[in-house]
Amino acid sequence: MKEIKKIDEKELAVKTAAQAEQILEQEGEAVAVHEEVAAEVPAVGHTAGVPAGKGGGRRRGGERKPFSKKPSSLTDSGLIEKVVSINRVSKTTKGGTRLAFSALVVVGNGKGKAGYGLGKAGEVATAIKKALAAAKKQMIVISRRGTTITHEIIGQCGSAIVLLKPASEGTGVIASGAVRAVCDGAGITNILTKCHRSNNPINVVKATFDGLSRLKAVRPAIFPVSSSSKPNGEGAQKEDQSNASPSTAKP
Repeated sequence: MKEIKKIDEKELAVKTAAQAEQILEQEGEAVAVHEEVAAEVPAVGHTAGVPAGKGGGRRRGGERKPFSKKPSSLTDSGLIEKVVSINRVSKTTKGGTRLAFSALVVVGNGKGKAGYGLGKAGEVATAIKKALAAAKKQMIVISRRGTTITHEIIGQCGSAIVLLKPASEGTGVIASGAVRAVCDGAGITNILTKCHRSNNPINVVKATFDGLSRLKAVRPAIFPVSSSSKPNGEGAQKEDQSNASPSTAKP
């Protein structure tokens, strides 16, 4: 009989990025609570005259340390990490069907630098780690003007076309989930976008980075220096030389 790789029901139930982040948060909370209880148990010993198994645990009403959880999108290094999509993929081999997960992640520092990565593994957590490592290696610098982009541009990848337009202060990010993740990672808070044709998250993210990577930076205007701004001596000397007649000029 063909052998099929067994996968936990929890991983098979993952279909969206929000579900993956919820599973990771639940696992983190379970580990933190387990470590906290393990640290408190040795401190509470069996008192004299109290038999084992009666009153040996923590008393009711005892104080518990609050569990401080950091936002899932902000890491210790100061980078913003966002999971855009998670897909369950399968591969048919001679021994059976192999199931795996592919994760699309966007990473940015919120100051004009962002990147994306795609990872694939047998578990959701491993796929996200691979995608984060790939995204951090290919981060690019995006030209901005304040909190928006410098000019209007169109990005394309495959059949996906993304229109990016600058917006005034207070407009916000008018974008879909994939484009919004890229804008949040790059620190763009005012922008107008529109996705045409394909809505595939992978192609949409690639098209967005294609447009942002081709933005031109704003250069300060340089005004020509007029003759009136120069000192009186230099301006007067040039005027005398121009008005001098050829008869008075020395040979």
